Amino acid sequence: MSIPVLTIASGNPRKVSEISEMLDVLSLRVEKQPEHLNVEETGATYLDNAFLKANAASLETKTWTLADDSGLEVDYLDGRPGIYSARYARNNVEKIKKLINELSDSPYRSAKFISCMVLCDPSGNLVKQTTGICWGEILKKPKYPNGEFESIFWVKEANCVYGELSQSQLSKLGSRGKAAKIMSPFLKKAIGLK
Repeated sequence: MSIPVLTIASGNPRKVSEISEMLDVLSLRVEKQPEHLNVEETGATYLDNAFLKANAASLETKTWTLADDSGLEVDYLDGRPGIYSARYARNNVEKIKKLINELSDSPYRSAKFISCMVLCDPSGNLVKQTTGICWGEILKKPKYPNGEFESIFWVKEANCVYGELSQSQLSKLGSRGKAAKIMSPFLKKAIGLK
């Protein structure tokens, strides 16, 4: 009997490996999307963007496909940068600088990472969507150099910034980990795994 294939709609091997581990699906062959596939994220929501990626990859590979889209939402900034987190500034250094400047000395620094995960069948149909949220707050300066938003997002439960979470903490506390935990049993059932 052939092993079912799950494509993860990302070209980033680290992200593919991380999601694969979070899903706990050892009886699947997990592949990253084809190299040439590059989907523009033109959606108005995380769900829209995740679906655009999963739909394109599933139609290309004719396999069950999973994608996610995530962002940082800062309460004081009315949820910004949100779905524009990746395009908030030209690079990570500028993103962090811009965010810290916008927050200024505000004592209200609560924020959340949100991840929306979707599963498409081999025909590109949306079969399931899940959302995970990690709550935290924005520090006044990065905890370490050359980081992304993860270097200034303090996770109180773990007593560290998001970027310092271990793989098991990411699975338990991280927004993508929470979305994957909800998705995992559904995925196994949909693909016909025990």
